[in-house]
Amino acid sequence: MRFLAVGITLLTTLSVQEVNGQSLKTRTHIIHPLKLEQVSVNDLFWSPKLKVWDSKTVYDVFDKLEGNYEPDRKDLIEEKAKWGRTRNAFLNFDLIAQGKKNTGQHDGPPWYDGLVYETIRGAADLLAEYPDPKLETKIDAYIDRIAAAQAVDPDGYLNTYTTLVKPDQRWGTNGGDDKWQHDVYNAGMMIEAAVHYYKATGKTKLLDVATRFSNFMYKEMGPFPKKNVVPGHGGPEEAILKLYWLFKDEPTLKSKMSVPVDEKQYYQLATFWIENRGNYGDKDGRHARKSDESYNQDHMSVFQQKTIEGHAVRATLLATGVAATALENNDPRYVETADAYWDNMIGKRMFITGGEGAIADGERFGKNYFMPESAYLESCAAIGSAFFSQRMNQLEADGKYVDELERVLYNNLLSSISLKGDNYFYENPLVATDHKRWAWHSCPCCPPMLLKMVSAMPGFIYAYDKDAAYVNLFIGSQADMIVAGTKVNLKQVTHYPWKGESVILVNPESSKSFTMNVRIPGWAHSQENPFNLYTSAVNDPITLKVNGKDVAVQPKNGYVAINRTWKKGDRIELNLPMQPRIVSPSDSIQTIKGKVALASGPIVYGLEGVDNPNLNDVTLPANTPLTLTYKSDLLNGVNVITGQATDKNAKPTSFTAIPFYTFGNRGVHPYKVWVTRTEK
Repeated sequence: MRFLAVGITLLTTLSVQEVNGQSLKTRTHIIHPLKLEQVSVNDLFWSPKLKVWDSKTVYDVFDKLEGNYEPDRKDLIEEKAKWGRTRNAFLNFDLIAQGKKNTGQHDGPPWYDGLVYETIRGAADLLAEYPDPKLETKIDAYIDRIAAAQAVDPDGYLNTYTTLVKPDQRWGTNGGDDKWQHDVYNAGMMIEAAVHYYKATGKTKLLDVATRFSNFMYKEMGPFPKKNVVPGHGGPEEAILKLYWLFKDEPTLKSKMSVPVDEKQYYQLATFWIENRGNYGDKDGRHARKSDESYNQDHMSVFQQKTIEGHAVRATLLATGVAATALENNDPRYVETADAYWDNMIGKRMFITGGEGAIADGERFGKNYFMPESAYLESCAAIGSAFFSQRMNQLEADGKYVDELERVLYNNLLSSISLKGDNYFYENPLVATDHKRWAWHSCPCCPPMLLKMVSAMPGFIYAYDKDAAYVNLFIGSQADMIVAGTKVNLKQVTHYPWKGESVILVNPESSKSFTMNVRIPGWAHSQENPFNLYTSAVNDPITLKVNGKDVAVQPKNGYVAINRTWKKGDRIELNLPMQPRIVSPSDSIQTIKGKVALASGPIVYGLEGVDNPNLNDVTLPANTPLTLTYKSDLLNGVNVITGQATDKNAKPTSFTAIPFYTFGNRGVHPYKVWVTRTEK
C-alpha cells in the first residue's frame, strides 16, 4: 500500500516559569475555535435537532420562565394552588423596577435571574446562526425590563432575590450566603448574555447594563480594603473574562457605551475570584466569608486543589474559568490546576455517558471510582464538563479533550431533552424504572444550559492556529478561516454518527503549504478513555486518504497532521469503524464490576423495557455477535444494536439496544446501560 508523506507538526510548546520560587513546567499550544459567523451547519444528524431547538425549545424556555406552563410536578402544582398562578421570572424584574424591596416574596429560586440571562445567551448564539426577527424582538423586550430594574439602583446592582428578600445581605455579606443568593453568579450570567447578544445583534443596551454592574463589582470586590467576595457558584470567572476580551479586541466599542470602560479591571476581578478561594478573612477580619469545605470549591487555594470536588456544576464551571484564564496569562499555576481538575474528572469520576456528579446530596462529585448506576448525573454538570473540555482543547491542542466533549454531546447532553424539544431531564442515571421528563421544574437550570451548549457547538467543529487548521467534530458544515496567511474554506460532508465516513473538502484561496489536523477519536483505535477508566477493542481499521492516496493513521495528541501544499478541490476522506463494541469498566469501579456496556462510534447504547420485556433477566455472553442496523422509522432515525443474550435460566434470548439519549421518548419504561456479562 502506498502512503502519502505526512509531516508531523509539534502540537505542544514547553513553557517554564518561576512561581513562588518554584520552577513549573506547562504544556500549552493555544488554538482558536471559530466565531459562529464563520461556520454554517448542514448536517443530517444535527441540523434537524438545531431546527427544533431554534424554532421550539428556545421559545418554550422563555415562555415557561414567564410562567406560561402547566405544572406537571407536585411541588409546582402545590405552588400554583397556593399562589393562584405559576411563577414568573420577569415579574421579579418588574417589581424591582417599581421600587419594591424587602417584600419577602420572590418567584422562583434565587438563581432565576441567571436562568433568564443564560437563555438569552443561548438564544443570542442561535440568532447569530439563524436570524429570527420575532425572537430578537422578544429578547429586546426582556432587556428593557431588565434595564428598568437596574436603573432603580444608583450603583447598578441587580439581583432580584436579594433585593426582594435579603436587601441588607448583598454578595452574601452581613450573615448572608452567596452560595444560596447567587448574587455574583447571576451577575456573571448577565455579563455573558450581554457579550453574546452584542456579538449577535450589535446592540449595546444589555451590554451597558452588564458593564455598569461589572464596574460596581470591581469597586466592591478585591484585596483589602475591598470586600472579600468570591462567587458562591462558579461561572462568573469566565463570563467577566469574556467582557475583558470583548473590549480588548474592540477598543472602539468603548465610545458607544454609556458607562466608562477599563477592561483591565475585569481581568483583575476574574483573577481575584479564582485566586482568592480558600482565603476567608482580611487582615482586620472584616468582610470575611464562611468556610464551607469543598461544596463551592472554596476550601483551599485553587492552586492546591488536585482533585475536582464539590457541587459538580459549580466545579466544572470554575474549572472552565481557570482554563479560559490560562489562555490569557499562560500562567503555569492555572494550567497545572486545569490539568489536575480534568485528569481527575475524566480519569476517575466520569461516567460512560459523559455524566458527572455521582451524589444527589449536594449534587456533588463522589470519591474516585464511585460510580453507581443510579448516580445523580445532573444535565448541567455534564454540559459544564463539556465546556471545560473545549477550553482545554483550545489551551493544549490535544484531541483527547474533544473526545470527552463529543462524549457529552452525543449522550448526556442529548438525553436531557426530549426529541420533541419541550420536555427535559434534570438527572440522567444509567438505570431507572420510572424516570420521566418534565415540562418544567422548580429548578429548571438544565434547559438554559443545554441551549448555551448547542448554540455554541458550531464554533467548536473547527479550530486554527497560525499555521494549521483542526477538524475537531464530524458535523456537516462549511467554515472560513485564515491559515498561514491565506483564506481557507472547509466543507465537510458526513453521515456521522450513524456511519463512519466523513469527507472534508479543502479550498484555500490560493495554493498554500499548511497543516490539516484531523482528529482521530480515541474509541476508534481502542482507547476508550485516556486513563483506561473504560476499555474496548475495535478491530476494524481506520482509513484516511488525501485525493485518493492513503495516509498513515498514526495520531499524535489525538490528531493526524497532514502537512502539504493544499490547493482548491483537495479532498480528505476519513473512515472510522462504527462496528458495535463492548465497553468494560476499570476494575477499580466496584459498583459495576462484572458488567459491560454497548457503544458504536461516539454513542453509548442501552436496553429499554419497551424493546426488552425481560430487561432485568438479560445477561450478555462473552464474544456474542452484535449487529448494527439503521432504523429510519424509529426515534427520528437511529442505529440499533441487536444480538443474542441469555435469560435468568441461561436460555438464549434476543435483545435490542438503542442510543442512551433516546430513552423515555416512547413513554416511561425501565432501562439500563450496564448489563451483566457471562463468560460463556
